[in-house]
Amino acid sequence: MYAIPLDDNGGELGPLEPWHAEELLACVVRGRDFVGRYLPVPDKITDLESSRAYLRSYMEKAATDTGRLYGIRLDGTLVGVVLFRVMDVEQGTAEVGCWLEPAAAGKGLVTKAARHIIDWAVEERGLHRIEWRAATHNEPSIAVARRLGMTKEGVLREYFPHAGKRHDFEIWSVLAPEWRAAKAAASA
Repeated sequence: MYAIPLDDNGGELGPLEPWHAEELLACVVRGRDFVGRYLPVPDKITDLESSRAYLRSYMEKAATDTGRLYGIRLDGTLVGVVLFRVMDVEQGTAEVGCWLEPAAAGKGLVTKAARHIIDWAVEERGLHRIEWRAATHNEPSIAVARRLGMTKEGVLREYFPHAGKRHDFEIWSVLAPEWRAAKAAASA
């Protein structure tokens, strides 16, 4: 398996496929309470078969060019994912998302991984608009959107039902010209 180094501290980004189901399930189990505060992933991945089904669903999305899923590893252990939950190549849009187990939080892995896949989407696939959505009380996720240079566009009030209540979601985005300008400024 090929992996893209994210840092000098053992962080890597790489593909996830159905044969990674046990590894994904173990990651979800370790992060169940942490991830489950904001996302329904732990409700969807509860056993080996649901883990395989989740990975197969993203293989299908990749095959139809409507989404992608990548693993974030730290010292060889799967600790989270970064993904294009949805992609519309014809419209030039995608929504990037992530989740991470608590032991890997605060190391910048999500920001670095998201940077890689956004760059791929803009430069290789020609997408024009990349969105990031996060519950308004999910400060770590909102901080990633800020670090990626995204612009807050608004709040979808009571948009997302999760864990027995409806949550407000913020929408952040970056456009291809903004992404390229920020990259150029960073390398200058």
